[in-house]
Amino acid sequence: MKLAYFPGCTLKTTAKKLETSALAVAETLGLKIEELPNWNCCGTVYSLASDDLIKQLAPIRNLARAQSFEYKTIVTLCSMCYNTLAQSNILVKNDGEKLKKINEFMSEEEDYRGEVEVKHFLTLFKEFGLENIKKIVKKPLSKLKVACYYGCLLLRPKRIGIDDCEQPHILEELVLSLGAEPVNFPYQVECCGSYHTAVKPEIVAMRAYRILENARENGADLVVTSCPLCYFNLKDRQRDVKRLYAGFKEMPVLYFTEIMADALGIT
Repeated sequence: MKLAYFPGCTLKTTAKKLETSALAVAETLGLKIEELPNWNCCGTVYSLASDDLIKQLAPIRNLARAQSFEYKTIVTLCSMCYNTLAQSNILVKNDGEKLKKINEFMSEEEDYRGEVEVKHFLTLFKEFGLENIKKIVKKPLSKLKVACYYGCLLLRPKRIGIDDCEQPHILEELVLSLGAEPVNFPYQVECCGSYHTAVKPEIVAMRAYRILENARENGADLVVTSCPLCYFNLKDRQRDVKRLYAGFKEMPVLYFTEIMADALGIT
C-alpha cells in the first residue's frame, strides 16, 4: 500500500534532519512512502472557532489532494502538522454540513469525502512491528539512557492522541527495540512553551530548564522528541537556560528518527 507523506513547511527548512532521517529509516524498513504532490502548509494551528471554516481550508485541501491521488493514508512527522490534519479530518467526518461548505470554498478541487486516514510516523513504525525493527538493528544503543519527550500535540486532545495522554509509552517501546533504556521521565508530557519562544523566550527557557533537569535527574543521557518546535525550544534555547541558570550543563536533544537511523546502521 502506498502512503502519502506530508512534510509540512519546517521539515523542508530548519527540521531537515527529521525528514532526512525518517525517510532513510522508512526506506530501510521497506515502507512505500511518497511525498504528497503540491501540498501546502497545514495551517499550523488547529482553529478552535466553530464558525470560522476558512481556517480549515489549508488542512482539508491537503487531504483532498491525497484523495485525488488515490492515497488512503497520509503520514506526518511534525507533531503540529499531525494535530492540525487529524483534528480537521475528524471535524469534517462528523459534520457533513461543514464539509459541504469547505468543498464549496474549494470549488476547483475534487470534493473531499472524508475517507483519508491521518497517521503519525510513530504509529506507522509500531504497526510495522517493534519486534521486526529489533531484528534489523545493527548497532544496539546499549547503555544509552533516553528521556522520551512527547510534548502536547501528539497526545492531546484525546480524540486524536496516538497514545495515552497522561502516561504514553509508544516512544519508550521504540527506544527499547533499539537497545536503549528509556528512563522514568515525569515531565514527558509537559508543554515546552510553544510559540512563547517568539515573544517571551525567558518563559521557554524556564520550562526547558525544568524539563531538561528532570530528564537529567532521572539519569537520561539525552532527550528525544518528534516535534520541530519542541526540538528548538529544548535544544536551541539552552543558550538562554545557561544564561539564566548558573551551572546548567547542556543536554543533547535529538529526533527519534535520528537514533533510529543510528541503530539501524544508516549513515
